[in-house]
Amino acid sequence: MTVKVAVLGAGSWGTALSKLLAENGHRTLLWARYQHEADAINEARVNEVYLPGFTLPENLHATGDLDEALADAELVLSVVPTIGLRDVLGKAASRLPAGAPILSCTKGIETSTLKLVSEIFEELLPKALHGRVTYLAGPSFAREVAARMPTAVTVAGTDEDACHRVQALLMNDTFRVYTTDDVVGCELGGALKNVIAIAAGVGDGLGFGHNARAAIITRGLAEIGRLAAALGAHPMTISGLAGIGDLVLTCTGDLSRNRTVGLALGRGQKLADILAGMTMVAEGVNTTKSAHELAEKRGVEMPITAAMYRILYEDQDPRTAVVDLMTRRARPERD
Repeated sequence: MTVKVAVLGAGSWGTALSKLLAENGHRTLLWARYQHEADAINEARVNEVYLPGFTLPENLHATGDLDEALADAELVLSVVPTIGLRDVLGKAASRLPAGAPILSCTKGIETSTLKLVSEIFEELLPKALHGRVTYLAGPSFAREVAARMPTAVTVAGTDEDACHRVQALLMNDTFRVYTTDDVVGCELGGALKNVIAIAAGVGDGLGFGHNARAAIITRGLAEIGRLAAALGAHPMTISGLAGIGDLVLTCTGDLSRNRTVGLALGRGQKLADILAGMTMVAEGVNTTKSAHELAEKRGVEMPITAAMYRILYEDQDPRTAVVDLMTRRARPERD
């Protein structure tokens, strides 16, 4: 069955998901913040800025008009960075079509409020719409999805029918979708893995070996699990695609923007210079601040996150941060 899909956000991930849905046979409108960006995509049939090298299907059309994108949509994807979500969602809320499921593809924690993305949706949307919102998580680089490489993700939501509807529209022979009711676990796994990926990149940039990377991933998973448990997530979620799956991908993959930031930090570059040279958002930079503050608020120990906060926001030397981590008090592993 062919449906109309609106995808809000024409970055690499929004474009890759638009391409996927169009190739699944759906009439897809990709909303860009500026009309000139949409015009360039339509003319070239490629998103040269964010996803170069991939020809977009003819049933995918870009637009800078939010009303055009959302009119009569039967599925809405929100693929906006956390920092811009409140603005875009506030404008879209009154235009959302009745009955259409909504899929949030944003991974982060709002810095100013420490709210999860689901809490922003609940704040800005009428209560009657809350059950229609679902959340995408799991290991998935945009370029690999666009190249139709096998990928497995999960969709979380409180309404089983909405989850199954989204699952059916997304799935194909290279993109497998699972469902879960653990929204908090999926959100925290997706957000916090970016922080640990910066740490893994720092280690690689400093020239450390596989031992160090494995330790960062494993102990990073432990602190993600502690905060997730404190916020009510199911422990199995952190052991699944949204947790360890996304964590391993982002800490080891060369396409990881957050690992790239860490690599540059480890090699001695300053954060401002690194970010100035990037066209895409590395969510982990802002998430480090919000995760550090949320952990302190909840009384959860997250030493790797705290170390990344000191490097990013207090200009601590990365080697000093590593020594601080390695010389903390001795303790049992399961603490």
